[in-house]
Amino acid sequence: MRTLKSLRLLLVALTMLAIPAASQAQIAVGVSVHVGPPALPVYVQPVCPAPGYIWTPGYWAYGPDGYYWVPGTWVMAPAVGLLWTPGYWGWGGGVYLWHAGYWGPHVGFYGGIDYGFGYGGVGFVGGAWRGGVFNYNRSVTNVNVTVIHNTYNQTVINNNTTINRASFNGGTGGTTAQPTAAEQAAAKEHHVQPTSAQKEHEHMASTNRAQLASVNHGRPTVAASAKPGVFSGKDVVAAKQPGNSNRPPTANSSSANRPGAKNTASTNTNRSDRPPSGMNHSASGSNPNEKPSGSANTGKGMQNGSHANATKATGTHSNRPPAPQHETTPHPGNKPEHNKR
Repeated sequence: MRTLKSLRLLLVALTMLAIPAASQAQIAVGVSVHVGPPALPVYVQPVCPAPGYIWTPGYWAYGPDGYYWVPGTWVMAPAVGLLWTPGYWGWGGGVYLWHAGYWGPHVGFYGGIDYGFGYGGVGFVGGAWRGGVFNYNRSVTNVNVTVIHNTYNQTVINNNTTINRASFNGGTGGTTAQPTAAEQAAAKEHHVQPTSAQKEHEHMASTNRAQLASVNHGRPTVAASAKPGVFSGKDVVAAKQPGNSNRPPTANSSSANRPGAKNTASTNTNRSDRPPSGMNHSASGSNPNEKPSGSANTGKGMQNGSHANATKATGTHSNRPPAPQHETTPHPGNKPEHNKR
């Protein structure tokens, strides 16, 4: 057993040598699995609890008993101007490696995974910092305007009919995206590790057996929660049957907020006085649980590909907040507490 563990660590080390330095810094060393995580579950986004909270999508983590679901949740940003880059699983060197998420001035590469609610595989269109205040795009996030007034509507139109719930990059059934130049630049910026609330949230998920994929079969009873550490009560939502019915409503498309989407300014005013349904837009897709074959990409962590399905903003309203990936500098009065892991 000790020999097997040593060989496994050696394999991880060799894999890291084959990965660019910008990507290595995001890898949680030692977390490697030979079987890919389940498909992303479908769930409704809880309403944003208060101003300043930023959505962090749910993900499959791995523990002694296998994969377990860490619910998506709203988290207070550790400093003004920081945005969340979700973590992701990437195939390389015969194993799946976990690339940890982080806070930074720009959203970096997260495997091309369509987590939903503004994280369509490239960047983030769920909101933007403006004047030291976070503004929410109500077309893809669930915000109650009677509580939160810093909102705008920027419709996200999906021109890609391919439905993909893959939760990992590379390998059999995974996404084929590779980092863009902007994402590579974001990887070299100063990062802040997940907050203590995020770490505790993941720990609580790891101790809840109902969150295990072997128990919930890919449909966790707690798929998302309004705040970190909340695993019961009215602010908790369960996974739904995979389907197309719970995408965010838009004036132009029922398949919004996925890679390949184009953003245009919303001119539909009959929704401006009420919060959107805030729904996850994932739908049925390929089976990512299949064990990778010998023909899969090895040693690079990602297959060749490009962000052909990138989300692009084309809105023209002068009073609209800028796209979040262009926000650059955290507020000088809010010093990040830690470096990224």
